[in-house]
Amino acid sequence: MSIQIKLSRASRVYRPNEHLQGVIVTTSTNSISHQGIRITLNGTVNLQIRAGMAGVIDSFYNVVKPISIINKSSEIQSSGKLGAGTTEIPFSITLSSQQHDGGERFYETYHGANISIQYLLTADMVRGYLHKSLSTTIEVIIESDKAYLAAAPVSPETVSFYITQDTQKHPLLPELLSGGFRVTGKVSTCCSVSNPITGDLVVEASATPIQSIDILLLRTESILAGDKILTDTSVVQTTQVADGDVCRGMTLPIYVIIPRLLMCPTILAGRPFSVEFQLTVVVSFQSELSKRQPKSDLRTPRLWVAMETLPLRLIRTK
Repeated sequence: MSIQIKLSRASRVYRPNEHLQGVIVTTSTNSISHQGIRITLNGTVNLQIRAGMAGVIDSFYNVVKPISIINKSSEIQSSGKLGAGTTEIPFSITLSSQQHDGGERFYETYHGANISIQYLLTADMVRGYLHKSLSTTIEVIIESDKAYLAAAPVSPETVSFYITQDTQKHPLLPELLSGGFRVTGKVSTCCSVSNPITGDLVVEASATPIQSIDILLLRTESILAGDKILTDTSVVQTTQVADGDVCRGMTLPIYVIIPRLLMCPTILAGRPFSVEFQLTVVVSFQSELSKRQPKSDLRTPRLWVAMETLPLRLIRTK
């Protein structure tokens, strides 16, 4: 005996105020009796406090309760009997939040390091005392309500940047300070989550050969716990722009695909939590010291690394 949920959309993507429709599929070699079949949609913001977050202390561990967005349950079928073979039982749930009751509005589905926003659809079949109840769960992907989205297309905001030995706040190798270097470029810092981050950069000068140029996508998650704000920044994705020394004066394109679910439209402070993003351009230079630490964290300032970090605002468009 098995039970599963099949949604009307293979993508599993829905928006607020839409009807979440599908069928509950049961498969059995024999006819079975049950005491009811129920479908439940539970949407929550899960906040995890762990060691390593800025401002965290022992007493804060795991004290933040999940934030409920939606919790709807409906009986699809009362007690009865299902025949042998495959049976499909249709269901429909309206995606309306609890905001009018003082609850939270819908946030987009997001899988972060300390914050996760999930919408789980569960089907339960209650059976008799001597039989084990059956249950299955599937995640539904929620995107922003189209009524509140900006009209597409939205022109990405482009910011110019430059990286030299004088812009670095951490120590550099003597040969980098004496020889000097200059990397310039431009990159979009406000764009739609469904579009790539684009731009370009140019190595105008560098006395030291370049080892690689990378683009880091960072997320900064903040959680309000008591009267303290706990923050944590982690790397979401690394995209290599150049491998090895590059020709001086040649324009290198920047094209970064935004990973689905691991990033979402920016959620600013003013709520019990916030999710913000940054983009870091990392230039690594060839040196004997870098060969001894080939797997070092690109986010950590090193003697042979120069970097520039820019704020990144993500939005959803129609």
